Amino acid sequence: MEVFVEGVLWIFDPDNWSGINAIPDRVREHVFYAVVALVVGAAIAVPIGLWTGHTGRLGNLAINIGNLGRAIPDLGIVAIAAVLIGFGILPVILALIALAIPPMLTNTYTGVRGVDADVRDCAVGLGFTGWRLLRQVEIPLALPLIFTGLRVSTVQVIATATISGFIGRAGGLGRYIFDGLSMFDTPRVVAGAILVALLGVLADVGLARLQRAVIPKGYAAALAEREAATTATRA
Repeated sequence: MEVFVEGVLWIFDPDNWSGINAIPDRVREHVFYAVVALVVGAAIAVPIGLWTGHTGRLGNLAINIGNLGRAIPDLGIVAIAAVLIGFGILPVILALIALAIPPMLTNTYTGVRGVDADVRDCAVGLGFTGWRLLRQVEIPLALPLIFTGLRVSTVQVIATATISGFIGRAGGLGRYIFDGLSMFDTPRVVAGAILVALLGVLADVGLARLQRAVIPKGYAAALAEREAATTATRA
């Protein structure tokens, strides 16, 4: 507990909020690495997930990629990228992209593929086909799972981006952890871990609020009723 308090005091020390190693700068660097990885990962994973879920083709591939992403340790992916490309920020970004893709790809595919067949048939009967069916029916109903994949990827990427302080020899909150370890400065190490955890929590809370704002209200209510019914059955 004492070490945790020392870490908190280190964060609130005014000297650590200015200069070349300032907390705001490290947070901005960390966020930049995470955002780049998530944007690129989403640009790859979501379209593929939508296509495979809509058409039903290569669905097993999407699931296998997701399982592979869960099986390989995060640090292992970063280490492999460093060995193949070398030290620097590029292998870190590429490794983070590789970590971001599986949850988003799997959840997007599962969400679209899991749309109720009766709903899909009803939409087709009304003349909805192709892109219109995907855009107006399947995507809105798949949003809960798509957002879940995004939230999982976000927390995972933010946590793993700490390795940039070592592998990338760059910035980010990981610098506090690795610099603290090299200097035997425990409060600095604890402060870096606290800041990473807070950043992950804030990102997840923000995405949860965004999720509630964009999910169709009727579908959100149906989900709530289904969860309540499931809970009551288990009880």
